Amino acid sequence: MPVPVPRQRAIPAVECGQAPAASPDSGPSKEQAPPGTHPAENPTRRENPTEKREKPTDTSPDPSTGTATGTSTGTDSPAATGTDSRTATGAGRTHTDLTRSAVPTNLTVLLIEDDPAGSPIVPDLLDQAGKPIRVRTARNLTEAGRLLTDDVHCILLDLALSAPAPARTSADGGGNANANGNGNGGGSGDTEDHDELAVLRHVLELAPRHAVLALTSSSDAERGAEAVAVGAQDYLFRDELDGRLLSRAIRYAVERKRSDSAERRLAEGRVRAQENRRLERGLLPTPLLAGSPLRFAARYRPGRSRALLGGDFYDVVRTPDGTVHAMIGDVCGHGPDEAALGVELRIAWRALTLAGLCGDELLGTLQQVLEHERSDDEIFATLCAVDISPDGRRAGLCLAGHPSPLIAAPGVPARLLPYDNNGPALGLLPGARWPRMQVELGAEWSLMLYTDGLIEGHVGEGRERLGQDGMVEMVRRQRAEGLRGEELLRAAVNEVRELNGGELADDVAVVLLDRTA
Repeated sequence: MPVPVPRQRAIPAVECGQAPAASPDSGPSKEQAPPGTHPAENPTRRENPTEKREKPTDTSPDPSTGTATGTSTGTDSPAATGTDSRTATGAGRTHTDLTRSAVPTNLTVLLIEDDPAGSPIVPDLLDQAGKPIRVRTARNLTEAGRLLTDDVHCILLDLALSAPAPARTSADGGGNANANGNGNGGGSGDTEDHDELAVLRHVLELAPRHAVLALTSSSDAERGAEAVAVGAQDYLFRDELDGRLLSRAIRYAVERKRSDSAERRLAEGRVRAQENRRLERGLLPTPLLAGSPLRFAARYRPGRSRALLGGDFYDVVRTPDGTVHAMIGDVCGHGPDEAALGVELRIAWRALTLAGLCGDELLGTLQQVLEHERSDDEIFATLCAVDISPDGRRAGLCLAGHPSPLIAAPGVPARLLPYDNNGPALGLLPGARWPRMQVELGAEWSLMLYTDGLIEGHVGEGRERLGQDGMVEMVRRQRAEGLRGEELLRAAVNEVRELNGGELADDVAVVLLDRTA
């Protein structure tokens, strides 16, 4: 027969200043848990799992108060004698927490230890504002996982929990739950070696956002230091605890965890920002126009919310013979995969252009790159490429399913360049051809290349879209107002967004090349 474990005296709620004292002649004890209190929470005592508990004789609601009452057998009233009464049911055993007032608490602590009766955890824990710190007790990791809710701020882990529990013989009742909450068949009495900090590592994986305080004996400070190295916020000596020290350590651990988490998020944000800047630099390149009299301007706005990148791409380079090559393209879709594919196509276009390719030969090679790099056979890209002669008066134009550029000159209204020989988008037709058209530009002009995000925005609340005709009229008006270069592009993109009634759904890229006499 198992030896009975002496009962640990619980501190009544009235002694902690949390509940009014009941009169001695008040009859049977009637206890009410504050609303929202977890059954395992108790700031004034912890439950002894070895105690025998009596089932309540009556749990019907009190007609006068509407609260459940329970008359225990063989126990004293806590208000009258200071001993605890247990009458709430749970997992085959019954108990009731001491009466507490519904005082809101700022901190909730989960204590994980396999000997609730033996560890002298001081129940009178107060936070910095003087409010009681709620304590939940778990005897193993299975209970800890069940009690680890979002309102828990700190975990107190007894490192002795990682030691193997002694196995019971079959005469003691068969199976035994070990310290880790795993069933042990019992009967053999054999124990299993465990990593001393295995339970701590498991708790850190189970609760990565929670502060963890390790409890160890004063003779085992080395293990406490190892616990901090593994990931605990701090360690305390189990046999030297007092309420003030533990309360302060809990607050410190919670604040340190918050600080560490904020610092980690900040570092991760910086890394992401650096990566985004590198990707953006690849997507939005610096034009290579050294030695060219042409002026360059560009605007870019991704369609994804809070994104820096989209599926649109462009580039401008000047080759050694003085020809200026400009390109703008659009990969279908506007996610990160499309943005990455757009970067690859832009880099390939620049390399092929500097190598001397242009027109149909260049676009055919770009289609091969697209076919090899795309993640799905249905992905395609549209592209507009122009090559401007060294004297700046003529240009070759190739369109691969892309809108035709807009050209404007002094005294001449803005108009679209011819697009009769528009070829298919890249990636749609194997062996496709893209004819090169020769166009006259004149001595002074402005050439605007753009993606369809600029013309597909809605106009007002209806389903009508701006379209190319609407864009031409808008640019004509803005040029008549004297807008040029960066100002013109900024005004065009902003007006399109305002007409749409908010952010545009698609990416927008616009390139402007100006030649003055």
